Amino acid sequence: MMAVSSGCKDSSKDAMDNGKYVRYTPEQVEALERLYHDCPKPSSMRRQQLIRECPILSNIEPKQIKVWFQNRRCREKQRKEASRLQAVNRKLTAMNKLLMEENDRLQKQVSQLVYENSFFRQQSQNATLATTDTSCESVVTSGQHHLTPQHPPRDASPAGLMSIAEETLAEFLSKATGTAVEWVQMPGMKPGPDSIGIVAISHGCPGVAARACGLVGLEPTRVAEILKDRRSWFRGCRAVDVLNALSTGNGGTIELLYMQLYAPTTLAPARDFWLLRYTSVLEDGSLVVCERSLNNTQNGPSMPSVQQFVRAEMLPSGYLIRPCEGGGSIIHIVDHMDLEPWSVPEVLRPLYESSTLLAQKTTMAALRHLRHISQEVSQPNVTGWGRRPAALRALSQRLSKGFNEAVNGLTDEGWSVLESDGIDDVTILVNSSPAKMMGGNLSYSNGFPSMSNAVLCAKASMLLQNVPPAILIRFLREHRSEWADSSIDAYSAAAIKAGPCSLPGIRAGSFGGQVILPLAHTIEHEEASESFMEVIKLESMGHYRDDMIMAGDIFLLQLCSGVDENAVGTSAELIFAPIDASFSDDAPVIPSGFRIIPLDSGIDSSSPNRTLDLASALEVGPAGNRASGENSGHSGSTKSVMTIAFQFAFEMHLQDNVAAMARQYVRSIIASVQRVALALSPSCFGPHTGFRSPPGTPEAHTLARWICHSYRCYLGAELLKSEGSESVLKTLWHHSDAIMNLASKSWRSGPMHALPVFTFANQAGLDMLETTLVALQDIALEKIFDENGRKTLCSEFPQIMQQGFMCLQGGICLSSMGRPVSFERAVAWKVLNEEETAHCICFMFINWSFV
Repeated sequence: MMAVSSGCKDSSKDAMDNGKYVRYTPEQVEALERLYHDCPKPSSMRRQQLIRECPILSNIEPKQIKVWFQNRRCREKQRKEASRLQAVNRKLTAMNKLLMEENDRLQKQVSQLVYENSFFRQQSQNATLATTDTSCESVVTSGQHHLTPQHPPRDASPAGLMSIAEETLAEFLSKATGTAVEWVQMPGMKPGPDSIGIVAISHGCPGVAARACGLVGLEPTRVAEILKDRRSWFRGCRAVDVLNALSTGNGGTIELLYMQLYAPTTLAPARDFWLLRYTSVLEDGSLVVCERSLNNTQNGPSMPSVQQFVRAEMLPSGYLIRPCEGGGSIIHIVDHMDLEPWSVPEVLRPLYESSTLLAQKTTMAALRHLRHISQEVSQPNVTGWGRRPAALRALSQRLSKGFNEAVNGLTDEGWSVLESDGIDDVTILVNSSPAKMMGGNLSYSNGFPSMSNAVLCAKASMLLQNVPPAILIRFLREHRSEWADSSIDAYSAAAIKAGPCSLPGIRAGSFGGQVILPLAHTIEHEEASESFMEVIKLESMGHYRDDMIMAGDIFLLQLCSGVDENAVGTSAELIFAPIDASFSDDAPVIPSGFRIIPLDSGIDSSSPNRTLDLASALEVGPAGNRASGENSGHSGSTKSVMTIAFQFAFEMHLQDNVAAMARQYVRSIIASVQRVALALSPSCFGPHTGFRSPPGTPEAHTLARWICHSYRCYLGAELLKSEGSESVLKTLWHHSDAIMNLASKSWRSGPMHALPVFTFANQAGLDMLETTLVALQDIALEKIFDENGRKTLCSEFPQIMQQGFMCLQGGICLSSMGRPVSFERAVAWKVLNEEETAHCICFMFINWSFV
């Protein structure tokens, strides 16, 4: 018996060694599953430990357990892939349905246009054959009567409101799925399964209108609930108040709303709307939320005008939400408004006459918000700093709201205007009740009481010519020292935290640079738009006075959006606010910042067949050093308006001093922005290279040839491996070592006394200095080297001027952001022009890297 048993065991082992299937008992599978959930890929030792700890697995070889785990991981991978493919299939099926519906709608639109074309051609022929004026008048009159619908008067009774609601529903559905409006595909938008949806703008209809179709992974009732809460997803919405609501006999709801929208700039008043909103369910189960303005022609309930607001009109608009097979919803959005462009200066009217801008700010914002909510529901993971997306979104909304309040300066928030100093470029407002404005008090939760009892805002708007908003905002973000005053940053943080301990203008400390700490990053790849929130740490290199109760470092919560220049016609914003190092949720947020809005009216199609060139004009340099596709397509014609608003917490008895400081500060920022904008203008870039030639310097190709020729003369070697006449600059630009030029009006007294400036750097040089071609000239040579490097440079500089070159041993230098950079060695040589006179000195740092 023992022999037989032994033989069976050996036979079983041989079967396992031969890879034959082994059947596990349910208890064994349960034990293996428990380990799999704890460790999907256990090591050999862990598998042996499992066998020892689970006697039930003792009759299974470790090799076979290894095979089981391999099979289990394979099944898990197949399951996930199958689930993903099913989700993709559902999405493609729904998108196919959307595209088929869109195709049917376009075919109907084509048929209608063909019919109208033949009708008007026949009318034209009849008018030509007519011999009397009366017949022509009859034709015109009949046409006008056909095109202008007459609304019968209605009252404010439930029956009258129901009549308006039914008419609104019919007109909205005809826009959403029919041919009531001629829709043109949104410029730059490519519909597809991974895109935000199908987006179109109106052509030839009154007002501005936009339409979008998309898929979201939320149930229709949830979608309707989110979209009704307009303040949660539309940053330009100040308030939506439901003043009355009544139920209808068909299970629907009629609501009377009063809505306020912020003005995007200081040059225009805010808008408000008096609306009727109708929510109902169609026979096919679709959920509809439609809205329209109530006005005198409909004789509905009236709403008196509100000071500082211009009453705008919303034509039938809304949301058609249909349940999607397999879960989720198919949504049709229509936004149609008349924003009363007559009430703003002529230069700003494109903002109120652009259907593209309406689509970007409102229609697409709704779809993006729905998609973000859907992703948060399906993937409830915790992001940066342990904060959930909803908390980060609330922070960004607080920043946006605070900045919009500062830009608008509405009296019902407590703002009052101070008298001007005789120059109207900067407006000063004071809010003596900031607790009402921020919904709290000016104190931090870390125990530091606030001595500030008021907030002052200095704001201004300026017109920019031919500067890409995305590139300008990115420059302002990356090079804060180019426009900001460290003493003002210190004052702003200290004023909120511990009261105004000192007046700006008296420097509290010197700052070594900024460190960007990512907090949240959201990217919409298909629309090429990018927005992110971050914490800026301004590092202090000096010391504070004893009466300043704050840490050595200053922290700013910052929101940046619209920094991708490939996003056509989009606005760009940089909004920031001082925060406490503890980063508590109840900390006051007093934001300041910049907003740049394109004014190019050409972003709307004047013809349905208009196309847009999104290709980049340059192939060298980072995004900050190349002209955008937007500007390459509209070279010499783009305009934008920049709005600047800075807020300061202070004590009321210091109002005059703080107001004078704020005026001076904002005017200095305006001057800095104008200088940077002029440098960033595409007209300042070469037509082929994309490099800006500073005043008094040669064209970039010529400079590159001088650099290479001088290197060959003084060092007896070739700087570049291949030096063709057309590729010298490009090869130099992509050289692996950091190359940069230093020039001055006079070289006799040495670089430290002649105040030399950097005039050119290749890509590696810009990366090493962490700067751009525009900001390069503002970097001082002595700031790059440490003390030993500066001494060496001063002692060896005469050698460069006499001998023509100099070699430096390896060492450490600093980037413009204060980061240490190590280099193996450095070479400097004198660059000669055609007259064989010294034009500049070129430095090359070999084998550099950040420490």
